[in-house]
Amino acid sequence: MNNSWKKKLGGVCVMSIVSISFAFTQQSKELSFFIQKALQNSPLLKDYRNQQEQGRIDSLRTRAGWGPQVSLNSTNYYAPVLNGWGYDQSITNGANLNTGVSVSKEIVGKQNQRNQLEALILQNRSLRNTGKISEQELKKSVTSQFLVAFGDWQQYLFNDEMLSLLKKEEMILKKLAERGTYKQTEYLSFLVSQRQQSLQVERLKSQYQIDYALLGYLCGVEDTTFQSLADPMLHMEVLPSFIRSAFSEQFVIDSLKLKNCDKQIDFSYKPKVSIFADGGYNSSLIEKPFRNFGVGAGFTVSIPLYDGGQRKMQHNRIALDEVTRRGNQDFFASQYHQQINRLLQQLQANRRLTHELNQQITYTRALLDANHKLLEIGEVHIADYILAIGNYLTARNMLVSNTIEGYQIVNELNYWNREK
Repeated sequence: MNNSWKKKLGGVCVMSIVSISFAFTQQSKELSFFIQKALQNSPLLKDYRNQQEQGRIDSLRTRAGWGPQVSLNSTNYYAPVLNGWGYDQSITNGANLNTGVSVSKEIVGKQNQRNQLEALILQNRSLRNTGKISEQELKKSVTSQFLVAFGDWQQYLFNDEMLSLLKKEEMILKKLAERGTYKQTEYLSFLVSQRQQSLQVERLKSQYQIDYALLGYLCGVEDTTFQSLADPMLHMEVLPSFIRSAFSEQFVIDSLKLKNCDKQIDFSYKPKVSIFADGGYNSSLIEKPFRNFGVGAGFTVSIPLYDGGQRKMQHNRIALDEVTRRGNQDFFASQYHQQINRLLQQLQANRRLTHELNQQITYTRALLDANHKLLEIGEVHIADYILAIGNYLTARNMLVSNTIEGYQIVNELNYWNREK
């Protein structure tokens, strides 16, 4: 990571959400629980692990294919002639029995063998790296949904707390209205505001249950209970440089794959030699069949002479693939740095807004407390008190939303925190 990024990271503080005590007795579920379940249950990650194991098996099969190949073969044929009718025995020999063991081996050079094994190693390396990136994407998705549900939960708790406060205030206001300190219309106006707050609490509870269920669905967890979520306390981790990240590794692997393919083209044009041997029984049963046991051996050679220039064409094609790969790498690296810088700027702006919202909450809370004292003695207009409550609710809800937004930005940044 360059120095400018380190300075920016040093200036970014971890934001904490407004602390509100949970209304349920059960233990709050943490973000790590859902991430662990998602990683365990993901069929995609399981598929990548299985493909890596298949790659290991393919490597063993390739090595085994370079060794001698032994097979048992048996061909038995009988063509009878009955009353002068039948196949011409000068062609069929009447019968033919052939049973034997054959051994064959293709001669593959050491460099060719190493290149073929390297292709399999690169394939497995690519699968491992793709698996790392898929893990990051899954963690990011789960964290994002957790934050959505957690934001719903925090707003539900705060609004439910305010509803309890309004119910207490309603009892005080009712007595004052009965004594004539406040008009019945003012009392009814307060009841309307209380009812609206009650509906808001029910809406938030329902929304939380929906987003919580979606979180469980994303992680493969069956859970229909209404449980609380713990503050994830997300903090931004130190990001590796682009060349040390898993996102850069894929371009490196692609480059090595192209070089490997380029070498394999040359190996495919080298002479091919195979040797073989067999031994067994081969007889037409016409003359001394008990002596028709024997052995044989031989070899084949194939030397490419002319292919119309296809070899050069294949090399040129791979060279173009390499040009494309370099262009994609440069463009991705540029986007990578731009996105990191953009997210850091957003996080700093989010921090500034958090400071301003905390100040606004201090002012609106002080005004609300002052109005509460005046309400007890009947010296505040209900409309003014309802306005003070609304301002306080708005500021607190904005703080929750802004904190969740800050966590989401940190989540976006942490997505890139995966080394090779």
